[in-house]
Amino acid sequence: MPKYPESQGPIDRLDRRIIEELRTDGRLTVTELARRVGLSKTPCQLRMKRLMDEGYIRGFRAVIDPVKLGLGQIAFAEVKLLDTGDKSMREFRKAVLEVQEVEECHMIAGNFDFLLKVRTADIASYRQVLGERISTLPNVSSTSSFVVMETIVEAGD
Repeated sequence: MPKYPESQGPIDRLDRRIIEELRTDGRLTVTELARRVGLSKTPCQLRMKRLMDEGYIRGFRAVIDPVKLGLGQIAFAEVKLLDTGDKSMREFRKAVLEVQEVEECHMIAGNFDFLLKVRTADIASYRQVLGERISTLPNVSSTSSFVVMETIVEAGD
């Protein structure tokens, strides 16, 4: 897990400890969380609520094993658009949200415009998604793929 700078933002050392504990185990009870960070239950609960209200903690979710669900193939697709005007970018952004196999989409500063993390069952499925869904998104000029051979670290690990 990345370490966060100690001196940035309006949160203090205790807030950061709460965040780190919850990143490790989001199912902690408030009582256990308070014990781990050295607070009593009510102040810990108030801090946690403030961190959620202010958007530092955006939510809680189960970390699913995609391989066990038959989604073991990961590929990254570089996407270059025909143009990067506001209208083209909006159209692409809206449409890419509809491609369920796209797990992440990042706008990139570089030789291409977007980097997509795509998860499918296998390489044949990826080829189909790339050819029929991603390449046909609005304003796509070209794509380039990088197929993952082994995952070393992934979010949620």
